[in-house]
Order: sequence, then structure tokens, then C-alpha cells
Amino acid sequence: MADYYLVELANGPAYDESRERREQDGWDEHAEFMDRLVDEGFVFMGGPIGDGNVLQVVNAAGKDEILARLSEDPWFETVLTIVSIRPWDVWLRPG
Repeated sequence: MADYYLVELANGPAYDESRERREQDGWDEHAEFMDRLVDEGFVFMGGPIGDGNVLQVVNAAGKDEILARLSEDPWFETVLTIVSIRPWDVWLRPG
């Protein structure tokens, strides 16, 4: 089993290009949902990457769990859409 999964997301069909990410409809609900996933230890890290997509480092048993949990996000497949879910084995880490 992978140490983590890398979930890459892109702007979905409801993303309004004329507004910043934190100005999108439903931002507060999405942010509250993501904060809860962090508090539960499901999402380890996340945020925008250089090309405008979003990367999340997820602690899960597999892709099915990831899809089930992320499908509860108010932005799922609307403001954000999943590009890829890749297993990540961490070989280098501090300490």
C-alpha cells in the first residue's frame, strides 16, 4: 500500500475564470469541508500548484476511499474536478 496518494484537481465546469479561487461560489463551504478532512488526518497537505491546478496529499487506503470522501465536497466535479489519483511511496523524509 502507498504511503500517501497525490490527488491532482483542475478547475471544473462551474469555475468562474473571472474570479480568484477564494472568490468562487461556495468557497466557505468547500473550505470548511477541506479543513475537516485535514483535522481528520485524511488530507495531509494541499494547495494550488504552478499551472493553476490543485494538489492534495491524501492519507487513504486507496482510490475508492478517496473518491468516496471527496465526492462529499460541495465543489466536487463542479468547481474542481479530479485529474488524477496517484499512489506515492515516500522514500525521503526528515528525521
